[in-house]
Amino acid sequence: MRRGARPRVAVIQRSKDKLWVLPRGKLKSYERPVAGARREVVEETGFRVQVCEFVGVITYQTRGRPKVVRFWLMQAEAHPSYQVMKDVAAVEWLSFGAAVKRLSLPLEKLFLTNVGRHAVLRPRRPQTRMAKALTIKAGSGPKSSARRTRA
Repeated sequence: MRRGARPRVAVIQRSKDKLWVLPRGKLKSYERPVAGARREVVEETGFRVQVCEFVGVITYQTRGRPKVVRFWLMQAEAHPSYQVMKDVAAVEWLSFGAAVKRLSLPLEKLFLTNVGRHAVLRPRRPQTRMAKALTIKAGSGPKSSARRTRA
């Protein structure tokens, strides 16, 4: 999402089938879920992001196998830093209601309506001193990215 007068939610149009979906993808064998989610969002939207919090999970069958998609609330930078990957035909930053309407898959519409609404539209409380201190402490050292996601 991007903050402003009204929050904006990223939706992407896949090149292969022209469906509008939330940014997502597959983990590489060595990746942790939050790192893979961050990488996929950057590749699919072109925006660097900061992971804020875990939002939820959807599961469904694809090619006879279960698929699990984990979603995080992420804060995007103001301007894109990268070109989007060739698998993405378009990226749009929409208001919450417009994003729900634009999504092609009923399960994603349901997820964003019922779960995403609480994450995207709720007012953000300022960080407490303790939370700021944990964030700063987690940002130092070689394993900072793993610790930062837990702070």
